[in-house]
Amino acid sequence: MVTPSEVTPAPATQPPKRASAPGPDVPRIVPRRHLGRWATAAAALLLFAMVLNSVVRNDAFQWSVVGRYFTTAAVLDGLLLSLWLTAVVMVLGFLLGTVLAVMRLSANPVLRTLSWGYVWIFRSTPLLVQLLFWFNIGALYPTLGLGIPFGPQFLTVKTVNLLGPTLTAVIGLTLHETAYAAEVVRGGILSVDPGQTEAAQALGLSRRRTLRRIVVPQAMRSIVPTAGNMLIGTLKGTSIVSVLAVHDLLYSVQLIYNQTYQVIPLLMVATLWYIAVTTVLSAGQFHVERYYARGDSRTLPPTPLQRLRGHLTAVRHRLSAATAADARPAIGGDR
Repeated sequence: MVTPSEVTPAPATQPPKRASAPGPDVPRIVPRRHLGRWATAAAALLLFAMVLNSVVRNDAFQWSVVGRYFTTAAVLDGLLLSLWLTAVVMVLGFLLGTVLAVMRLSANPVLRTLSWGYVWIFRSTPLLVQLLFWFNIGALYPTLGLGIPFGPQFLTVKTVNLLGPTLTAVIGLTLHETAYAAEVVRGGILSVDPGQTEAAQALGLSRRRTLRRIVVPQAMRSIVPTAGNMLIGTLKGTSIVSVLAVHDLLYSVQLIYNQTYQVIPLLMVATLWYIAVTTVLSAGQFHVERYYARGDSRTLPPTPLQRLRGHLTAVRHRLSAATAADARPAIGGDR
């Protein structure tokens, strides 16, 4: 029988060695202070606040009148017509512009020359002059006919009865937009590396399939930003059709303030609607650009909400690090 006195105690396990703490002489890393950056931001915010205060508290804007006319039937009807004009002009303009761009890039010298001449003429003429020209086209061609070229006509119609103000605005804006859209599409196609086309030809793909499946998807990365700017410019450019008595947004508010003489608040109504629609279009442009950027980068560009979350997370981490550094006990102090 083994007595307790005969039991040899096991050797005590030594505690693990603790890592030596940094000495008191280790310098603390302090981030650089960007005083100029903060001073510039503060000055910009102060200037913005002053401008905003002057606009909000200025009684001459008559914000009550703005709110009263902002959603009236006449203003909304003018807004819908402006949006309809923008959509129709952009769709027709880019369809015809794509045809002109392909003609400009073709090997046929006649097609290249005709496409270049169209772009040259319509980019060299102011839009207002073009609209007034088409509005008075009846003075040059009183009747329009359908028949055999250089032969008899089977159907004739008076130009005055055919071309009203709205149709004239569509024709003028579309022909003007086509010239710029052709250059945008041509520049996007030329931005694609020629090696892509050569590789597609080496694989036996036809020219049409190469253009549709390889060239155009890559060209969209260059086309979409410029096309988005053109879309916004077309929306604002529709206001020029008011000279033709087309009841767009600007012409609608003009009819109202010609009766009430409240010019400033009615112009603010049109301004706020243009800003609201432009904001929506800009958001749509951002997401379309993000969609076509999938094959260009490994990660998609962050959305504004994701970018804001990233900034908030970075600020939270900095605050946590600063709090942890301040709460760390001093090492090597007096006992």
